[in-house]
Amino acid sequence: MSSNPETDPGKKKHTRRRRLRSRIIWSFFLLGLGLTLLFAYATEVVRTSVQNQLLEDTLNKNIAAAARTFAETGDPNIAPEVEVEQMRAFTYPPSAWDRVRNDRPEWAALADGIHPMIGMDENNNPSHYMLAVRKTDDAWFFLAYDTAKAVGAEQRIRQALMFAVVLFGLLSLLLGWWSASKVMSPVTDLAKRLRKAGSSSNPEQLAPFFADDEVGELAKALDDYSERLTDVVQRDREFNADVSHELRTPLAVIRSATELLLSQDNLDEKTRQRLLRIQRAQQNGTDLTNALLQLSRNERVTGATDVARVAEHLLDAHRSQLRGKSLTLRLEGEPGLIVDAPEAAVSVALGNLIGNAVKYTPSGEVVVRLVENAVQVIDTGPGLSEEEAARLFERGYRGAHAEHTHGGGIGLSIVRRLCDLYGWHVRVVPGAERGVIATLSFDETRTP
Repeated sequence: MSSNPETDPGKKKHTRRRRLRSRIIWSFFLLGLGLTLLFAYATEVVRTSVQNQLLEDTLNKNIAAAARTFAETGDPNIAPEVEVEQMRAFTYPPSAWDRVRNDRPEWAALADGIHPMIGMDENNNPSHYMLAVRKTDDAWFFLAYDTAKAVGAEQRIRQALMFAVVLFGLLSLLLGWWSASKVMSPVTDLAKRLRKAGSSSNPEQLAPFFADDEVGELAKALDDYSERLTDVVQRDREFNADVSHELRTPLAVIRSATELLLSQDNLDEKTRQRLLRIQRAQQNGTDLTNALLQLSRNERVTGATDVARVAEHLLDAHRSQLRGKSLTLRLEGEPGLIVDAPEAAVSVALGNLIGNAVKYTPSGEVVVRLVENAVQVIDTGPGLSEEEAARLFERGYRGAHAEHTHGGGIGLSIVRRLCDLYGWHVRVVPGAERGVIATLSFDETRTP
């Protein structure tokens, strides 16, 4: 009777869902982190673009100044003034071009423009710099800009941006937690009041405790649903009480009349058997009425019922109704199993199992076997499939062999509800070769 969560889509969905509070917190965190990352990326792109443009403008301006200084003085040894401390200007007349080709062949091979270069510093470590090149017929001009400080500044800016991303991510997480607490506070309060109202027979209204917002609308809807549900429950209780009273009265009259008739000495055997059958039907009706009343009230009644005695009475009742059917009914096992429940509940639960076995077994035998803390009903009928066994306790379901029998398919549904009420377990499985094995297990049992 247990379900597999791997094949049950409802349970599978339940295991995957997240709490609403967690979803709000994660939404704030991911939104804040995403916006901060986007801002940091945009900042880095803009900074790099502006820095490169300023550097190119500065290099072009200073190398032009170096060319003008050489044109005015004609002396390559006079260093032009540059605007940035990290820049150095070099001017080579045609007579020094071969020296440039020998000493700095990478410079000599460059065309006019600005080029990123890698050299070696005084400690023989790689050093990055930018080189502006302008070559004319009168001289070659080179302007080197040491980017070491700029690279260090870039690294510090990137570190600051990463720190900002982490900081604002944490702030988003805190803001999400605070917002979730504010948003979920009325929902949590509504859930607490709803649980408290569920344990009361006259629940108070929920809407007056909440503002006129979405939660307030939900509270109003719950109040309306509670009123309609309370009305339905009240009508159901009144109906059950009326039906119980109206049924018990004629059943009591039938019982008194049959007892009075059975007490007469001049009855023939045929009439006596008919009266006994009426008496058993009256008792079954009384037991079923009491069991259904307990189910409608969800009321668990204590008692001390001898299962063997109830089984024997049920078998005797069915023996008298076989009507020439080639069927043997017998009881096996050691007596002494006492169940803490009223006899009516045990009689209805076990009676439905025995009744189904007798109904669907055309010939052979039906064995009621008492085992430890349980009773088994074994028949030699046509049996049933695994699929039929799985659906057998559904209300209104009738198996493949039920076409020519009477009944609405609610007997085993009542058995299952009684088991849920009293903590019992019922199982129906196909037999090893043929027939059906129905097992009614009692968790709470005691021996005399």
